Amino acid sequence: MIPMNDFSAEPEELLQKELQAFERVVRSGRFVLGNEVKEFESDWAARCGTRFSVGVGNGMDAIEIGLRALGIGYGDQVITSSMTAFATILAIMRAGAEPVLADIDPETALMDPESAVRCLSVRTRAVLLVHLYGHVCNMEEWAALCERAGIYLLEDCAQSHGAAWRGKVAGSFGVWGAYSFYPTKNLGGLGDGGALVTSDEEIARKAEMLRNYGQSKRYYHLEHGLNSRLDELQAAVLSVRMRWLDAFNKRRKEIAGRYTDSISNPLIHKMANPPEAENHVYHLYVVRCRERDRLSAYLKERGVSTLIHYPIPAHLQPLCKGVRIDPKGLGHSERHAVSCLSIPCHPQMSENDVNNIIGALKDFR
Repeated sequence: MIPMNDFSAEPEELLQKELQAFERVVRSGRFVLGNEVKEFESDWAARCGTRFSVGVGNGMDAIEIGLRALGIGYGDQVITSSMTAFATILAIMRAGAEPVLADIDPETALMDPESAVRCLSVRTRAVLLVHLYGHVCNMEEWAALCERAGIYLLEDCAQSHGAAWRGKVAGSFGVWGAYSFYPTKNLGGLGDGGALVTSDEEIARKAEMLRNYGQSKRYYHLEHGLNSRLDELQAAVLSVRMRWLDAFNKRRKEIAGRYTDSISNPLIHKMANPPEAENHVYHLYVVRCRERDRLSAYLKERGVSTLIHYPIPAHLQPLCKGVRIDPKGLGHSERHAVSCLSIPCHPQMSENDVNNIIGALKDFR
């Protein structure tokens, strides 16, 4: 079976570097908010083109902390996509704000700016843009939209490590960007982890307080904080894996390019090509099919794993009953949810794996 991810097939050199990093942390005797975290934060900020990076416990916490650092909470509204991991929505709710859900562009599955405009109200404080599947697009349009509305542009970068738009990296366009380092991400650790990146010193300072019980210094609590700290072991591993990010993203793009050029089947619809190679890092390669479930079962018979990201759009989740949505509805999101299918696209895939998947998709009838 060709898996969606295959960590056991990663290079031996990478494994040895990770084991060395683990040993270094264990021998240091410092496990929380030490030098490993500081060094990773500095390197990740530089990589993202921001002044600061604040390591936190996971990507959802990064969003919540970012919202709270801006004073966004009860009575405020944040516009975001209904087609996203539910953590995006839950983080807004945990901050005390109200998510307002916009529709997507059917060709990219990214949030539609016209739909976002229809969602604006006097209580709107921010747009939280999700770079879904690893795709960054039309950032000038989003920046202009938010500037006209007098609201913040924020970025959910959980799937877009290394993606860029016209030379700027995901997370550097808005007031802040929130990253997840869950193991399956393009840059993933060996457990949970996340980071908030920003060039605003005050936001970074508040985020550092909020992640650590709201302390300004030890035992001085100025905020209702969280316990959400990136630990030393994960930071050390992420520092190692960051050096492999470009090569791994390059391989993802190669595989995606093969799929885009070679999959030819009227029953299978490919997502829109990004205008430039840097715009998409293919955290996921997604196709659409009206008979999605039959296609998934067929691929399983051919030895190919698949997943659905995401089968239930956020506005149809029980927790979102009563949440405001685009007044024209979320038809594109709903149609995408019942037709989308993710196929393997990870750096450890062999050429034979890629050829087998292409052949299976071509043969689907």
